[in-house]
Amino acid sequence: MKFILEKSKYLALVGVIALLFAAAAAFVWGTLKTVGTISLVLSSMGMDKAITVQLIEIVDSFLVATAVLIFATSLYELFIDKLDLPEWMLAHDLYELKTKLSSMIVLVMAVKFLEKLLDVKDANALLQIGIATALMSGVLIAFGYFGKKE
Repeated sequence: MKFILEKSKYLALVGVIALLFAAAAAFVWGTLKTVGTISLVLSSMGMDKAITVQLIEIVDSFLVATAVLIFATSLYELFIDKLDLPEWMLAHDLYELKTKLSSMIVLVMAVKFLEKLLDVKDANALLQIGIATALMSGVLIAFGYFGKKE
């Protein structure tokens, strides 16, 4: 039984491989968005109001892609073997991995709120979205700050 449990750590490779494919797809997604935005900038000579939102969406796409890559590498390091990567790119325990996820969620929520802010149609709905974003961000930040037991 001990042998089986010790070798079960390699089950994490399923998640690592799936996350690597997801990261690659997300980088391709960001690249396609970038090509589309460059095309819009050139065709409208920079006059289209959608350019600003699309540029923010590009940043958001690559942010998500990078987060997925960080999760793949961190899972590998946590369960399989050490990697020679920059420290910021790795989580050394599950708590740190969850904290990185929380931080990425806060950034993505901020980007999504900014997109809504630039395309405001209903002030009350925008206020509700802003309050919800602030509350969720506060909870996630508090989780990262207060959650670790030393």
